Amino acid sequence: MKRYDLRNHGENFIPRLVELMNSEILPDENGIFLFEIGDFTSVQKVADSVKENNWTLMNSIKFNEVDWTVVVKKTKDQSLEPVAEESEAE
Repeated sequence: MKRYDLRNHGENFIPRLVELMNSEILPDENGIFLFEIGDFTSVQKVADSVKENNWTLMNSIKFNEVDWTVVVKKTKDQSLEPVAEESEAE
């Protein structure tokens, strides 16, 4: 589990969050991200980004009056795992 403070990116922190998830977080590992919420649209942007990237939003908490914390789990790529074939009964 790794923690990142993205407050210095203002409202444009999503590209950095995605970059960190892709380069620093291993499959089945969690990333903790702290960012400024502003008008709450940032919270929805995080949720949308998590869904688009097939990650899991583990937790989303208002940290104080201006900051928000999310915990995101990087899910293993299911397409890389072998799928067992079902045999047909004769």
